Amino acid sequence: METRKVQQTGGSTYIISLPKTWADKVGIKTGSRVSLQPQPDGKLVIDPVHDAPPVRKIQIDVSGRMGDALIRDMIAAYLVGSDIIEVKADRILAEQKNVIRGMCYKLIGPEIIEETAKKVVIQDLLNPDEISIKKSVRRMYLISNSMHIDAIKAIKTLDADLALDVDQRDDDVDRLFLLIAKQFRSILRGARLPDAAETSIDEYHDLRMAAGPIERIADHARKIAKITTYLDGPIPDDVMEMIDKASEISRKIVEDSIDALYNFDVDLANQVIDRVTKLSPMINKLNGAILKMNSYESVVALGTVVDSIDRTADYGSNIAEIAINSAMARIV
Repeated sequence: METRKVQQTGGSTYIISLPKTWADKVGIKTGSRVSLQPQPDGKLVIDPVHDAPPVRKIQIDVSGRMGDALIRDMIAAYLVGSDIIEVKADRILAEQKNVIRGMCYKLIGPEIIEETAKKVVIQDLLNPDEISIKKSVRRMYLISNSMHIDAIKAIKTLDADLALDVDQRDDDVDRLFLLIAKQFRSILRGARLPDAAETSIDEYHDLRMAAGPIERIADHARKIAKITTYLDGPIPDDVMEMIDKASEISRKIVEDSIDALYNFDVDLANQVIDRVTKLSPMINKLNGAILKMNSYESVVALGTVVDSIDRTADYGSNIAEIAINSAMARIV
């Protein structure tokens, strides 16, 4: 760590000198411009302003890469923050191109700008400065919450179309989750913090941590919706009433955990964690009622539903713990 003494010039302006080794490393010379970003915690981030930042490019040889392996390669290239992803092979098969196009749809920013028999060039057109992590995480929560509501409705009414809609919405949550992960990795490598005026690096870390449980909450909503096709008839009213009640409590736990996170409310976060424990007797009672049903298929299917409701509450508790940590970080 280097220190500098603040000096005054012109009667009203404070100045400091910049470390020469750092200035040379980032390309700052006499006449260069830098941006100054005040942080919520009082720090000031100095960032060099370049007219044309270097383009980050990565090449992927997909020869023999198919299916999930190709998908994982595409996601990895996206997460490292590449501006240009060049996919190449002696010949890119139609099946491989379908996977590549599908991944561009499932990621925020990448667009195919060139395509030949041997090469597909993908450019990330997203400006990271336009994306707020607070809005992204909030959007993830709102989508996952609506998915859970509609998933319960789908099994209640045996609405296969609504169940399919829930399944498709999971892609929207995944897209936001991967975008957040990508931005966070970029910040760890020294990139400028987006929305720095309202979000500190500590808050950014905590919101990134909260995005994980929210993504899994959406997965469980999708899992509940898929059960619709395995039910061989309407769910008994008494069992459905218990499912509705447990679902409502679970969703409220998640809702309050998000409020605690955004408002740095330690008391609310602790209340959320206590409520998760109190949900256990209701879950046990519900499982007992399901076991009394005559249809083995329905018993197995609804057991999955109850497990997903229970896990959703647990993930809400995880977010509440993150909220407590985030609130404490503001005190230190």
